[in-house]
Amino acid sequence: MAPFSSLPGTDLRLGRRELLLGSAAAGFALAVRPVAASTVTTSTQGLTAGWVSVPAADGAVRAYRARPTKGSGFQVVLVVQEIFGVHAYIQDVCRRLAQLGYLAIAPSLFDRQGDVTQLPDIPSILPLVATVPDAQVMADLDATAAWVAASGEGDVSRLGITGFCWGGRITWLYAAHNPKLKAGVAWYGRLVGQATALQPLFPIDLIAKLKAPVLGLYAGQDDGIPMESVQQMQRALKAAGSPSRIEVFPGAPHGFHADYRPTYRAAAAGWKQMQAWFRANGVV
Repeated sequence: MAPFSSLPGTDLRLGRRELLLGSAAAGFALAVRPVAASTVTTSTQGLTAGWVSVPAADGAVRAYRARPTKGSGFQVVLVVQEIFGVHAYIQDVCRRLAQLGYLAIAPSLFDRQGDVTQLPDIPSILPLVATVPDAQVMADLDATAAWVAASGEGDVSRLGITGFCWGGRITWLYAAHNPKLKAGVAWYGRLVGQATALQPLFPIDLIAKLKAPVLGLYAGQDDGIPMESVQQMQRALKAAGSPSRIEVFPGAPHGFHADYRPTYRAAAAGWKQMQAWFRANGVV
């Protein structure tokens, strides 16, 4: 599979003027606007992409799904959002994966608690996110995988997961939760932290329970995730003989894959590493 940036029909960068004057920013969470000129926009050419409704235990969950229009039985990647919800960036990640031949689907995991995309800033978002139970998230991800299986569009025997920031932690947790998962890629998700009733465990607590190998992609200059905690996780993985591992991008800040933000670092974006990890671990 070729990197998404080499695919025909992919408009990689919008100019700043287009972003400010056009409608490109409309799909981004309010808290992240204005978006950067480096923002990636992936074409829907050759794709079936849009919102679907996923049945869950206590009602329906919205999910953004993208897949190639032609074919079936695609390998499946669950895409887990940042704290900003399933906004334009997460939707674009799904399209990038679909352009590579995957069925990518991002369930909107905060909907029961509220619409974070309409909140004005991070201090407004964090209290809402704190009310989202890990158990609810695991169940919604299971329901999303079940929806894909029932649809016949994807092959969940080749199931992967990837997540960003808040979703990076969830990626580690889901790798300990679902025995059918093939592999995970976690982008700068918190590894250690203060347990709560709703979020009782962190990745450091679950190393012995990982059912699929996880590649952690972390920033060498992360203001929110100390390198000490990353090194602690690396030591624990090594001591356990785990096939999971962490790659650190020296000098990169938190959010280095988030092309719509000033933290984006194209040279350290990790996209090729993600593809290689999925290929090596059966998400092909």
